[in-house]
Amino acid sequence: MKKIIKNGTIVTAADTYQAELLIEDGKITQIGSNLSAAGAEIVDAKGCLVFPGGIDPHTHLDMPFGGTVTKDDFETGTIAAAFGGTTTVIDFCLTNKGEPLKNAIQTWHEKANRKAAIDYSFHLMISEINDDVLNELPQVINEEGITSFKVFMAYKNVFQADDETLFRTFVTAKELGALVMVHAENGDVIDYLTKKALEEGNTDPIYHALTRPPELEGEATGRAARFAGLAGSQLYVVHVSCADAANRIAEARSKGYEVWGETCPQYLVLDQSYLEKPNFEGAKYVWSPPLREKWNQEALWHALRSGTLQTFGSDQCSFDFKGQKELGFGDFTKIPNGGPMIEDRLTILFSEGVKKGRISLNQFVDLTSTRAAKLFGLFPKKGTVAIGADADLVIFDPNAERVISAETHHMAVDYNAFEGMKVTGEPISVMVRGEFVVRDKQFVGKPGSGQYLKRAKYNTPITENETMSI
Repeated sequence: MKKIIKNGTIVTAADTYQAELLIEDGKITQIGSNLSAAGAEIVDAKGCLVFPGGIDPHTHLDMPFGGTVTKDDFETGTIAAAFGGTTTVIDFCLTNKGEPLKNAIQTWHEKANRKAAIDYSFHLMISEINDDVLNELPQVINEEGITSFKVFMAYKNVFQADDETLFRTFVTAKELGALVMVHAENGDVIDYLTKKALEEGNTDPIYHALTRPPELEGEATGRAARFAGLAGSQLYVVHVSCADAANRIAEARSKGYEVWGETCPQYLVLDQSYLEKPNFEGAKYVWSPPLREKWNQEALWHALRSGTLQTFGSDQCSFDFKGQKELGFGDFTKIPNGGPMIEDRLTILFSEGVKKGRISLNQFVDLTSTRAAKLFGLFPKKGTVAIGADADLVIFDPNAERVISAETHHMAVDYNAFEGMKVTGEPISVMVRGEFVVRDKQFVGKPGSGQYLKRAKYNTPITENETMSI
């Protein structure tokens, strides 16, 4: 059905203006005043902002970890994402050494197919580089449209790749047109510190943070950036949590290296002290990299404001406190790493960033949608409000106030990391390709309606002041 959105304020990464939108066949076909179309449904966005649907470039849905599986799968996770204003997720497809990459990709398709309520794509984990992997990668890019590879520098003996694998991934990505993503922590030193802590009887959740100090994130970030520069390749650092890592990215960019950085809501509003909560409650806040001392928050806000960090992911990786996080009682290394972040990503950045004057409204849109679309080969189909773009839209009340709580969230997990936090700003209605998924804060979508997105090869993203034809 045709739709005309009236009375809203359109916000993109570059502009803020009053206009109406005509939506036909899932696309934005007109932007202007006094629009009309036979049979069009009128959607009144009075008092609201209208901006492109969020793109979450960092999720782990239905992911096995530490002998268990994340509580939110592609159904509950994408429904919660939609309530939070996200219309596309890019999930991490985990591979197994010695097995064809296509097997892992097929497994992830099976996880998402008939479940996802919003659009989705995959990143591909690279754990080894050999002739078999190198021969498969062109097919992964050209047929599957997976144009981003992730390498773990941590989780020794589980996910961690060695430096040769990382460097060869950069070289290969440069040749094939892919973006290399890294989880930047020094896994070898973490392994040593972890064993030492356990030997000394230090088993509480706080030791998860103390054995993964920020210096090890900074070191790994700098090492990855140097490898990227040496290879003449491109690097995207996921979930930057501390000033040290942000500074390494700034240093690399000042040298002309093509390095991009992402942070997440948890690192902006929570801190290391949460891991010290009594009665094992600190386990709720165990993820990697860990929460940092509070002073790092202002450094991350500065990095967002200045452009040192360009995107804002959730790192959604939810485990119940009861029965899952509790697996690590008496041994912090057995606490499943991850937290529930997908639903509150946009609201926290708006409330703490825009409303408090830390970032502009246009920066908010760039961080939550546009920049990820450009980096990951989805722009301009996704990530903007423009004629010809998919009508992935959020109608957002900038003045709505609420308190975040597990009692009202839509994730399947049994706690909320931001419990009790007062926020301003809330998605009211959310469209994916012109169809309501959430309308007047009610889910009206359908699990399985989300489409898999094949993405374009990596190109240096254009700036906000440049344009691309649809």
